[in-house]
Amino acid sequence: MTLAGWLCGLLVAFLGLGAPAVAKDQPPIDDTPRLIGLQHPHWFELSLLDLREDLERVREQGKRALAVYVGMDDCPYCEALFEVNFAEPDIVEYTRRHFNVVGLDVLGSREMTTLEGESMTEREFAVGKGLNFTPAFIFYEPDGTPVFRLRGYHSPYRFRAALEYVADGHYENETFREYLARADPPPRFDPDDLNHQDFFAPKPFALDRSRIPADRPLAVFFEQGECHACDILHTEPLGDEQVLELLDLFEVVQLDMWSEETPVRTPDGRSMTARAWAEDLGLFYAPTLIFFDEAGEEIIRIDSVVRLHRLRSVLEYVLTRGYEDYPTYQRWRMEQGG
Repeated sequence: MTLAGWLCGLLVAFLGLGAPAVAKDQPPIDDTPRLIGLQHPHWFELSLLDLREDLERVREQGKRALAVYVGMDDCPYCEALFEVNFAEPDIVEYTRRHFNVVGLDVLGSREMTTLEGESMTEREFAVGKGLNFTPAFIFYEPDGTPVFRLRGYHSPYRFRAALEYVADGHYENETFREYLARADPPPRFDPDDLNHQDFFAPKPFALDRSRIPADRPLAVFFEQGECHACDILHTEPLGDEQVLELLDLFEVVQLDMWSEETPVRTPDGRSMTARAWAEDLGLFYAPTLIFFDEAGEEIIRIDSVVRLHRLRSVLEYVLTRGYEDYPTYQRWRMEQGG
């Protein structure tokens, strides 16, 4: 079977863009803060942290791209990447065949040199790239052009899809959202197929904050029917009493990210459907949670697997306006003691 056929089979079976949900969609992750002390896999590049030299090796070896991994110690989601995704031999083989991977610490103090020749610390690099969540990957073509970014943890089948999206150059013709949807076009769902909560505001979705600021931040839940990850969000993190208390301080709306019948007035005052807004935002993962301030500016988004501690922490970050004092969520979180 070809790689493309193998991937298509996985997507059809597991993708969650309308396919029946299965347990493999969401491997168990306990994101309670704890000592983990992760080490990079032995096959990561032994880099001197000069990305120009790392990219030169990519060209010499005929690889498709340089993959810059950004993680951190004591990160349960990084642990899942190493112990679940990289425990699958085909993923490791495919990654090593097409990419050279260089590992960085999102809070690291080591000096590095960027592709532009600038000297800075790993921490400064992560801040400059706006990396709020680990693990994260940034893929660079052999000429140094950044072509794709994957934020947060994604289960093996979606991670494998991201690798093939870059390795086969699909980014040249379509977004990752389009690539996934093409493999398994999402069917139409009745709105009742979504998980409803009492705190979700009813229609109409008049979210415009561009003219008159609101009195509270906004949280938009982009979801879809037949979504195992959405089910877990609603039964686990959204079943926590403290999370519910924090959400009471937000305006909260739920949208079907594929709906062409749901009109929305966006926080910046545009009129479009829920699907068109999701496309405009580049969303490919359900559920995606996007948080906006009182004036309609996006603060942060969670577009990857999320469990209780991360969600609760992000809610606190937004409500305490931590984004005004810290350049990224990660920096704020470390100042709060993890």
